Amino acid sequence: MAKPEKQFRVGNVSASIFANTIESDRGKRTVRNVNLQRRYYDDKETDSEKKWKSSSSFGLGDLPQAIRVLTIAQKHIESIEADVTD
Repeated sequence: MAKPEKQFRVGNVSASIFANTIESDRGKRTVRNVNLQRRYYDDKETDSEKKWKSSSSFGLGDLPQAIRVLTIAQKHIESIEADVTD
């Protein structure tokens, strides 16, 4: 799996930004995508199997953190793309 360009975290919710270079008739350009996930500790397994896991499902209590971390990721991407001149 590719390494994220940048990652932001608020509580147990994180937003990872991945940059991909694509080629078009106008030349190369970078497209950024955001992966949103929530980390949780799975304590339902046996002691030897307890571990941190990730989910793309969010409960009502997770939504403020998700909104905040997505806002931070959006501002980061906008600041990068605003600096690009064609």
